[in-house]
Amino acid sequence: MRSFVSYIEYDPETKLYVGIVPGIPGAHTQAATLDEPNHNLKEVLGLCLEELGDEIEN
Repeated sequence: MRSFVSYIEYDPETKLYVGIVPGIPGAHTQAATLDEPNHNLKEVLGLCLEELGDEIEN
């Protein structure tokens, strides 16, 4: 199992939590509650890694 570091911060201008996984293009999300970005990042990270895998194979 691989591990990734993510960062989540609150944006007072938009009143949303913004999450990113550094080094993975497209791995970012935003949400209204602090719990949502964690779930969303796991989902989007899987999709990004799947896409990166396809690019590497081709």
